[in-house]
Amino acid sequence: MKTVSISRKLLTRVLSVYFILTFIVTCGQIVAEYFNTKSHITNELLTLEKTFTGSLTRAVWELNTQQAIDIAEGLIAIPMIQGISVTDENGQVIAQLGRTTEKSKTQHNDNALAGHLLISSLTDGLFGHSFPLIFEFSGRTTRVGTVELLSSNGVIFDRIEIGIYFLIGNAVIKTAFLVFLFSLAFQRLLTTPLQELTEQIKRFDIDDPELSKLNSMSYEHNELSILEDAYNNLIDELLIYKEQLTKAQNEVIKTNNQLDEQNLLLEQEVARKTSSLSSSMLELQRQKQELLQHQEKLQAENNHRKKTESTLIQTNKDLKSSVLELKKTQDLLLNTEKMASLGSLSAEISHEINTPIGVSITSTSYLADILQKITLEVEEDKLSKRRFLEFSQNANHSIELLLSNLSRASDLIASFKQVAVDQTSNKLRKITLAKYIDEIIQSLEPKLKKTQHKININCSEDIIIYTHAGAIAQVLTNLIINSIIHGFDNIEHGQINITVTKQAKLIHLHYSDDGNGIAKEKLPLLFEPFYTTKASSGGTGLGTHIIYNLITDTLNGSIDAHSDEGNGLSYDIKFLDMAGE
Repeated sequence: MKTVSISRKLLTRVLSVYFILTFIVTCGQIVAEYFNTKSHITNELLTLEKTFTGSLTRAVWELNTQQAIDIAEGLIAIPMIQGISVTDENGQVIAQLGRTTEKSKTQHNDNALAGHLLISSLTDGLFGHSFPLIFEFSGRTTRVGTVELLSSNGVIFDRIEIGIYFLIGNAVIKTAFLVFLFSLAFQRLLTTPLQELTEQIKRFDIDDPELSKLNSMSYEHNELSILEDAYNNLIDELLIYKEQLTKAQNEVIKTNNQLDEQNLLLEQEVARKTSSLSSSMLELQRQKQELLQHQEKLQAENNHRKKTESTLIQTNKDLKSSVLELKKTQDLLLNTEKMASLGSLSAEISHEINTPIGVSITSTSYLADILQKITLEVEEDKLSKRRFLEFSQNANHSIELLLSNLSRASDLIASFKQVAVDQTSNKLRKITLAKYIDEIIQSLEPKLKKTQHKININCSEDIIIYTHAGAIAQVLTNLIINSIIHGFDNIEHGQINITVTKQAKLIHLHYSDDGNGIAKEKLPLLFEPFYTTKASSGGTGLGTHIIYNLITDTLNGSIDAHSDEGNGLSYDIKFLDMAGE
């Protein structure tokens, strides 16, 4: 068998641990230096943003493309900046210099409205941030474009290159010195003494153990001297045991003679006992056979029980798996219903916005035509006072149309945006309940304007609560849509009443309509999933089930329904203001 050196093995393990620790620490220092330098560069990018954002904003607002390009070229000349992109409010590129990444472009287009956006691309080695260009005019702020500043990992490595070489050189020098020091110490303190002890142990003589004792040349009291003393003590004990063994052998010979005499007596006694034991053995054999038969029966019964237990366990697992699948399917259907409702509302809002935008486009086109005509008359010196007053009146009328229609479109978008964000985020926020209900009703205006139904709201303006606004928006949206589709089926003029009161932290919302109602025997099924009276028309039966889950789970409240067929349907909803929780 090949001899393995303990000192070499120990030295290898100690140095391996040191190498690993040195490598980890050095890598950690390099990574820390990398991220520290990256943080400094990011801060420098933010400083550049504060320095140039004013001039860029003014250039983009005034459509001065050349000035924006000149500013971008000045920025790209800074070694730290590897890429710059300036786009207008529609995402059209004004100036794009240096390196860019597809990933950063996608993030910029999707999130420019959200403010500053950090950008990081591992594949391209680029990082930076984008920020919007905000122009203030007459107390109003307008986003006129977006700027994206990029730096790269190469800039970082250029800055920390010398530091990395220093760290690596320092680690190599310390490691080389430690290897030399450990090798010298292990050779002197362990390898050489062990070789001397090994040579002496190999000269061990079993016939004369006294001459085989170890004589060490070292005068230090260490583990090797302890091993030497233990070995010499073992030799002393071996001599004692050798003497004791000689005495024991003599006693064994004497005892064997006595045993021979006793064996003769025992043989006679055994012969006498054998005859009596034969009959007992036959009886024991019979009882053993009966026990074996009984054991086989018990084994068969036990196997049957194990099979039954295994079947029950597998059945239980299958049932649990089925329940989980049903739960996942139910959650998926609920989310699908939410998105379908929001998508339908979005389509109707989009259609509704087309009208004011179309009027605005027509007014703008008309204004451009008369402005071109008046400009031509000015150039030809044919402009009269009456013609100028006529142009002024038409221009003012066109501007009034533009302002009113654009304001209408802006209100529709703002209402839908707030309601849509609340329904998808499900975050807690503070709302004025009466104002928020008005926003919900306004977001449903495209659906309500197709009908002659009326919604009456009775809610105090001073009810301000902290709650899941999205849950309230979805509850009221589903209730109103259910009234329009189901309650007011074949009814032209319907009335919906929403009354809200607050006592301490308890909010009581009473919703009612004067529609068709629902039969009392079907009322207990109202909140059950997939129960609908419009299955043939595409109804899913999840609307009231979603309402129930939102009120009981998200709002931690309660809901009760009351109805008589032909006399409308009403809901009593109660939940708590979550302020201070």
